[in-house]
Amino acid sequence: MTFDVLSALALFAFITSMTPGPNNLMLMASGANYGFARTVPHMLGITIGFMIMLLLVGFGLIRVFDTFPVIYTVLKVLSVIYLLYLAYKIATAGPAQQAAATGHPLSFIQAAGFQWVNPKAWAFGLSIITIYVPQADAGPLFITAGVVAVMAFPSVTLWTVLGKEMARFLTNPRRLTIFNWTMAALLVASLVPVLLPAA
Repeated sequence: MTFDVLSALALFAFITSMTPGPNNLMLMASGANYGFARTVPHMLGITIGFMIMLLLVGFGLIRVFDTFPVIYTVLKVLSVIYLLYLAYKIATAGPAQQAAATGHPLSFIQAAGFQWVNPKAWAFGLSIITIYVPQADAGPLFITAGVVAVMAFPSVTLWTVLGKEMARFLTNPRRLTIFNWTMAALLVASLVPVLLPAA
């Protein structure tokens, strides 16, 4: 993999991971409701889970999906159901102090598993494999997965810190309720590309 290709991949991964999507919206809500430290397993689950997903897809899992197209439909249904469930949990979260005491953010395993039903993760992963590792060679694939993981770190950190900092202004129950419902609505809105029929 040449330096030019590596640089282009790093830039693409950085920009794509920084844009709003289900992962980033949930990290922001988690940072606001549970704080940075308790959200770290969620952050690591996203980063490592997506890297594993990228490797498995690159090593041939995509061919299984192409052979059995019904899997795409199953994943779409699961992603809609799970994202609606997460939106409900965010919308109905209690005050930050109560959430921190009685609730819990996504665990490492939950966050890693979520990548398999995350529409943005699939779009991102398939684009990367198609553009940067068309031959699915082991060396370039591992390099690509590593670069993506490194570029994702600033994103997961920034969105969690942003949520944590917003918690200072969410001490009022009304403001917190508005914030949580807004995050839930944005999470549901992220389903629109999944639900719209392909052109």
